[in-house]
Amino acid sequence: MAAPMERLSGVCADLERWVRGQLEQGEPRGGVEVVQRLSELLREQVYREMTEERIFKLILQILSKASREIQTVGAGTVIPREKWLQLVAECFRCLRNSCVQCPQNQCVIRTVGLIDESVCLMKILSVSNLVQESCLVAFRCGLQFLGNTAAGNRDSQNRIWTCACPELFLSCLLHADEKVATYSSMVLFTCLESEKVVDLQDPDKLTVALNVIAAYRKQPDAEWFVFTSRYLIVTDRFLKCPELVKAMYAKLSNQERITMLELIMATISEKDPLSEEESSSLQKIAEILAGFFQEQCKAVLRLASADDDEEALVVIRLLDVLCEMTSNNEHLECLQNIPCLLDTVVEILRLTHLAGKQSKNVFTAVHTMTLGEDLTHVAVGFKAHLIRIIGNLCYKNKENQDKIFQLEGIPLILDNCSIDDNNPFLNQWAMFAIRNLTEHNKRNQELIAKMERQGLADSSLLNSMGFQVEDRDGKLLLKSTKK
Repeated sequence: MAAPMERLSGVCADLERWVRGQLEQGEPRGGVEVVQRLSELLREQVYREMTEERIFKLILQILSKASREIQTVGAGTVIPREKWLQLVAECFRCLRNSCVQCPQNQCVIRTVGLIDESVCLMKILSVSNLVQESCLVAFRCGLQFLGNTAAGNRDSQNRIWTCACPELFLSCLLHADEKVATYSSMVLFTCLESEKVVDLQDPDKLTVALNVIAAYRKQPDAEWFVFTSRYLIVTDRFLKCPELVKAMYAKLSNQERITMLELIMATISEKDPLSEEESSSLQKIAEILAGFFQEQCKAVLRLASADDDEEALVVIRLLDVLCEMTSNNEHLECLQNIPCLLDTVVEILRLTHLAGKQSKNVFTAVHTMTLGEDLTHVAVGFKAHLIRIIGNLCYKNKENQDKIFQLEGIPLILDNCSIDDNNPFLNQWAMFAIRNLTEHNKRNQELIAKMERQGLADSSLLNSMGFQVEDRDGKLLLKSTKK
């Protein structure tokens, strides 16, 4: 059996003869077989480590020639074009194999110009009117090659980014072929470092970020590795750049906003502790989302007269995310200090409560499931979550406790404490809110005690919430019945 170096040299010599003979005459015949022999050898590490620069220069010559031929061959000559596409696919397989765990080859490929040439060729394939399978195969192999040459190699990642963004990614992420869309997602994830994420805020490149969300929505039931690449692009890349999140949110459709909010919710709900950078970014995102909630929240009132409304659903998801964020000490303080957020929450609670009293709708308190036997309406739990976030924002925060007093929010909370099938756990969240509102706050305690004495607060309701009013030396005190 020939030694590895001898075998590799023999294949290389055959490839060189073919390039100088057939390729220079514009004839692709026989090229696939020669390149295929090289591809097979490069599956093994020993051959990858012995590959010389001249081999990659030969492949560069082949791809350059193929690129020109694919663009110029007429529509009536299908067979020659088919041969060129098959040759391109095999060249990409060869390059793909050569990069596996071989930084040396990754660097040589970049320095001889193969990344630039390959991206140019794939752009041709992505916008061409070629529909045969060989075109898709070549496209897929090219993306796999880019993914391999970028893996663990910052310089190659930078070169791919310079050549491919935004045109190639825009043509791939929403491609009709699932594998093309998948492989491009993986290449994008590999190349996206912090400075490139910031770069996506550029108006010409922002669409790439938007297409990631669209691609994620397009295949919600995709295989694990497909789901993971797009999920991680958002959670591990985009969410580290609050400015990009803000720019994306402004451009996304309502359905896409919901998808993005669900991804944010998944991130903040993870049990793994966040890094300092991640925590800081999410705090800024929390402030951004609070601003959007303040701007959009009144859209939810449309549900009083309509069964469904996309903007209202966005508001509900925004509230869900803010509730989760205010339940986390790392994000709570920044949200407690946002001007007018608490005012907005109390106002929308007041308006939904009033809407539920004016007519029978989803905001009306019910006890017998009169709105249906399932709890699938988008507004189910909305008022309960409003009270929950009030409780969170007032947790050990005297300024916000006093603000609720000024906004007359305590009577509003107590008036929303009846059993309501449309708001599961409403009483529990109300009890939580009252506890946070009255902790070390005598004025709020006295207000509730006076309300009970005047009949404005049901004593049985207070008892069910774990409170009782005592008259001590003519002074009313609100006391907890729980130790």
